[in-house]
Amino acid sequence: MRYARRAGVLLTAAALGAALTACGSSDSGGSTTTVTVFAAASLNKVFADLGKKFESEHPNTKVSFSFAGSSDLAAQLNQGAPADVFASADTANMQKVVETKRITETPKNFATNVLTIVTPPGNPKHVASLTDLVKPDLKVVVCAPQVPCGSATKKVESASHVTLHPVSEESDVTDVLAKVTSGAADAGLVYVTDASGAGDKVTAVSFPESSGAVNTYPIAAVADSKHADLAKQFDELVTGPEGRAALAKAGFGAP
Repeated sequence: MRYARRAGVLLTAAALGAALTACGSSDSGGSTTTVTVFAAASLNKVFADLGKKFESEHPNTKVSFSFAGSSDLAAQLNQGAPADVFASADTANMQKVVETKRITETPKNFATNVLTIVTPPGNPKHVASLTDLVKPDLKVVVCAPQVPCGSATKKVESASHVTLHPVSEESDVTDVLAKVTSGAADAGLVYVTDASGAGDKVTAVSFPESSGAVNTYPIAAVADSKHADLAKQFDELVTGPEGRAALAKAGFGAP
């Protein structure tokens, strides 16, 4: 009986410890609040850095990111996925979420971006212009049309009277970049920020037609956020001076 009582005490203590761990803890002894941010894939690096800054300024707070194509994120939100903040790579996908009332405030535009061509290091196929991408021996990858970078690609094609024949259409811009850096493609269309972030893994080839398809990035707190104050504060960090400086350093244009 004495052994059984001792085992029961140990099991109870273990269960209590597990429960406390599940609730989250911090160095200061309080529970941790998680702010979930749905953000366009092209924002990955700069938002990850801003998330760390936000956490350092808000004790017992963790920022959890879901990075993907804006169209996928908008669809998830409209299907009820829990989130606190949405940052889209275009206004069209943000509007889809506004129309379903998951976002009821007026989104704030915080950045712009344009396309560039990327090739493997050294540009082995000597791509020099947008029209070079139609060469039959060139494996080109782009974003799918419903994704902001894909929509921008379609606008560029239409304005330039160029029709591309990609070997694949990817669900977000980081997948396009991955196809090029892995050698699976000879060229791809990505944002200038993604090309800059890739460093010497790619060679970037600018083209003047890209100015005809500028993507504007909006951000807004989700209406049913359980952490409305923190969601608003993250929004303010992104749209404020520190956020603007970080975005500019990453290659984003002003809204």
